[in-house]
Amino acid sequence: MDLFDQHAPDASGWKPLADRMRPQVIEEYMGQSHLLGEGKPLRKAIESDRLHSMIFWGPPGTGKTTLARLIANRAKAHFITISAVLGSVKDIRAAVEQAKQLRDTQGGSTVLFVDEVHRFNKAQQDAFLPYVEDGTFTFIGATTENPSFELNNALLSRARVYVLRSLEQGEIRNIIDRALNDQARGIDRPLQMADALRDRLAEAADGDARRALNFLEIVADLAAGSEIGEADLNDVLAGGAPRRFDKGGEAFYDQISALHKSVRGSDPDAALYWFVRMVDGGCDPLYIARRVVRMASEDIGNADPRALTLALNAWDVQERLGSPEGELTIAQAVIYLACAPKSNAVYMAYKGAVAEIKANGSHDVPVHLRNAPTKLMKELGYGHAYRYAHDEPEAYAAGECYFPEAMGERQYYHPVGRGLEAKIGEKLRHLRALDAKARGEE
Repeated sequence: MDLFDQHAPDASGWKPLADRMRPQVIEEYMGQSHLLGEGKPLRKAIESDRLHSMIFWGPPGTGKTTLARLIANRAKAHFITISAVLGSVKDIRAAVEQAKQLRDTQGGSTVLFVDEVHRFNKAQQDAFLPYVEDGTFTFIGATTENPSFELNNALLSRARVYVLRSLEQGEIRNIIDRALNDQARGIDRPLQMADALRDRLAEAADGDARRALNFLEIVADLAAGSEIGEADLNDVLAGGAPRRFDKGGEAFYDQISALHKSVRGSDPDAALYWFVRMVDGGCDPLYIARRVVRMASEDIGNADPRALTLALNAWDVQERLGSPEGELTIAQAVIYLACAPKSNAVYMAYKGAVAEIKANGSHDVPVHLRNAPTKLMKELGYGHAYRYAHDEPEAYAAGECYFPEAMGERQYYHPVGRGLEAKIGEKLRHLRALDAKARGEE
C-alpha cells in the first residue's frame, strides 16, 4: 500500500517512464555494488531474509525507493510507503494499525518505507520507535541529508545506515539502453538513438537515473520519426541540466570542503574545478567569496598577505559587477591562493590564544601598560615605567613583557619557514635574542 504514492497512474493507467522501468528483482537493480555485490552485508541480509531496520542515505535518483521495494518483495513482506513531506503522526498510526492487523490475522510481515524521513520532526520520528522495537514492522527510511544531523539518535541507534552513491555514467547508459530496448515497460515504439547521443544523455543525468529516464521520455516524445536526432536532444537539454547541488545540504558542504582542501593542498586545477562545480550547481558566488577570504587567513596568512587582499578584491568585484565578471575574479583569487605559500601559523596562534583565555579567565592589565588620561590615574601609577618602543634601539624595548604579570610570557605565533613568514620568523628570533640579552639570560 502507498499512503502517498508519487508515481500512481492516472485515470488512463499511464505511468512515467521512470516508474515503468523500476527494477522488479534485485538482478535488474543498477549500481550500489558496494552494498549489493556478492558477499556484501546488505546482499547477504536480503538473500537470507534477515531484514533489519535501515536508513538509505544518498543523492536523488540513486534507487533508494526501488531498493526498499525490492527488499520487501524478496521477503514477501507487505510494503507501505509514507512521504514525510505530506505525512503526519496520524498516517504513521494508520500504517502501524495495518501492520498489526496483518501480523495478528495472517502472520505476515510489513516493511514501512518513509521517503525523505529527515522531513519528519522529532515527535514524528519518535512515533516509530516502539514499533521498531517490538517488530511490528521493519523500518526503512530514505534521506538525501546527513542522518547524523537530521535524524534522532534514538532512531539512528535502531537502524543501520547504508550510503548510496551516485550512479556512474556507464550505469546510467545501461539504464537508457534498457529503456530503449524494452517496449513493454520502456519506450513503447522502436526508436533509434546514436551511441554518442546516449552517452551525452547519460552525462547530462549527472548520476541520477530518474533524471536520465525523464529526459529520455521527453526526447522520445519530441522525435517525429523512428530516430532520436541531435536536434531533439539539444531541445531537451537546451536549458542546461544543473549539476547536483543541494544548497545547504550534504552536497553543498562536501563541495565547499573539497574546494577548501584543494586550495590548502596547493592544487589550483582541482580548486578551480570545485569552484566551477558549485557555481554551475547554483551556489551564490558571494558565499564562495566569503569562504575564500577565510582560506586566505587560515591557510596562507602571513606567508603571503597579498592573498587576503586579492580575496577581498574578488568579493568586492562580485558585489559590484555580478556575473560573469565577479566569478572570474573569484576564480583568479582561488588559483592565486592555491599557488601561494601555505601557513596556518596565524590560525593556530588565534586558536591558542582563545583556548588560553577560556582556560584562565581575565587577568589585570599590568600597571605600566594602562592608559593614564587623568591626574588620578597618573597618581595611581598607571603607565609608570612604560618604555616607548620608538625611543629604544631598533625601536624595540628589549626585555619588556606585555602579558599580565600572573601569566608570564606566552608564544602562540610560530611562523613557518615559507614565504614572507620565513622573514617574520627570522626577525622574531632576533628580537627574542635581544630580550634574552636584556634579561641576562644569554
